[in-house]
Amino acid sequence: MYGVVVTLLVIDAIAMITLVLLQSGKSAGLSGAISGGAEQLFGKQKARGIDAVMHKATIVTAVLFFVLTFLLGYVVG
Repeated sequence: MYGVVVTLLVIDAIAMITLVLLQSGKSAGLSGAISGGAEQLFGKQKARGIDAVMHKATIVTAVLFFVLTFLLGYVVG
């Protein structure tokens, strides 16, 4: 059981890292650095297409990461 959970945790961590690195930056360039997150906070633009899919997949892998981590702590402890 321990080996299966650790293997799934490593695969999930690699998938989450890959998804985060493949996403485009929200505020690119100098204008994004100056305005900060205000444009995104007050703007009503929603992510569409592949960005939305990658965002949702990142959330799913993050939740799975926490569940597997708690499960690993339960199995070890």
